[in-house]
Amino acid sequence: MSELERRLGVRDAVVIGLGSMLGAGVFVVFAPAAAAAGSGFGLLGALAVAGLVAYCNATSSARLAARYPESGGTYVYGRERLGPFAGFLAGWGFVVGKTASCAAMALTIGAYLWPGYARPVAVAAVLAVTGVNLRGVRKTARVTRWLVTVTLVVLALVALVGLFGGEFRPARLGDAVGGPAGAGVLTAAGLLFFAFAGYARIATLGEEVRDPAHTIPRAVPTALGLVLVIYLGLAVVALSVLGPARLAASAAPLAELVDASGLPGLAWLVRAGATVAVLGVLLALVAGVGRTTLAMARRRDLPGGLAAVHPTYRVPHRAELAVAAVVVLVVALGDVRGAIGFSSCTVLVYYAITNAAALTLGRDPGRRLPVRAVAAVGLVGCLLLAVTLPVGSVLAGFAVLAVGVLGYAARRFARPGRDSTTGP
Repeated sequence: MSELERRLGVRDAVVIGLGSMLGAGVFVVFAPAAAAAGSGFGLLGALAVAGLVAYCNATSSARLAARYPESGGTYVYGRERLGPFAGFLAGWGFVVGKTASCAAMALTIGAYLWPGYARPVAVAAVLAVTGVNLRGVRKTARVTRWLVTVTLVVLALVALVGLFGGEFRPARLGDAVGGPAGAGVLTAAGLLFFAFAGYARIATLGEEVRDPAHTIPRAVPTALGLVLVIYLGLAVVALSVLGPARLAASAAPLAELVDASGLPGLAWLVRAGATVAVLGVLLALVAGVGRTTLAMARRRDLPGGLAAVHPTYRVPHRAELAVAAVVVLVVALGDVRGAIGFSSCTVLVYYAITNAAALTLGRDPGRRLPVRAVAAVGLVGCLLLAVTLPVGSVLAGFAVLAVGVLGYAARRFARPGRDSTTGP
């Protein structure tokens, strides 16, 4: 079986995690999450809930990735700890959910960069990041590092403009958007989870990480903690400048924040920064989905031809090309908001399986936290957030998961007594 090359250290893994997360929450999710939460404090509470669930998932992912350092993430963990069906369901949920995420990110790039030609620009973005990924994981890490640096500079500038532009009023945090805040906070948390799920990319790249038992448990919580601090800071600034109602109605919250602060001339910089940030997310997303596709193809849960590894660049080139083709199709047919809800639902199911798998691990010597309790909280949190998402997203997500389950059952029925780890 072809193997990938271990080239990534802790810093590279953290950068890929940051590149996977930064952008989605800031430029896409804050507005609908504010509308669902019902108030400024509701949005901050939802962000805390999403961060808590993400932390539990990250802890479980890191423990499992250190134990099983190969490409595939929870697809591998579910198979090893819970059985082939759990692994398949996790892998299928990840692939379809993150393919939708890729399409949402590509469409966001098109909307920010050239609104009148959003879909052609989105297709070009998919082709560009696929080309970078096909050149090897070190190229991916290097480009992602550049994108993350530019994104952090732009976000810092936006925060400073908001703080010192004259419209910063923390009293607006208590303003209401309208509607109930109880279940709405959980719905907002489910939507905001979309902004945190990128840390899984570190685990799905497990076969390309040096010393995974050391690197992954350090890189995952580091990347997640940095992103949570950034999101909380920007949420407070955006709410204090725009207020919850204006934030909820905005199509480009950070650009509007700069306008409201009296510096509309910087809006072009925010628009460029959004393009760079989301491009970084898309770059890492395509790489992660390609690795999970590779892992599923190796076990014949997807066509075996997708398991090929390029002899020179040591990347799953067929898997990444297949993912890119599907993303281009979704870009041609879908829309951003629908893709976000669908992705959140299926990826929360993926992480529910992650936590269930982590519950089967023994105690970790030297750890202060009760890791099994953390996994239990993560499991319950994932399921709760998944079912409190908008109804259309829940129905679409579970329908596509059901299609995958039916296909899995049909394949097992046609080949009774044979596990999917065996070849044809």
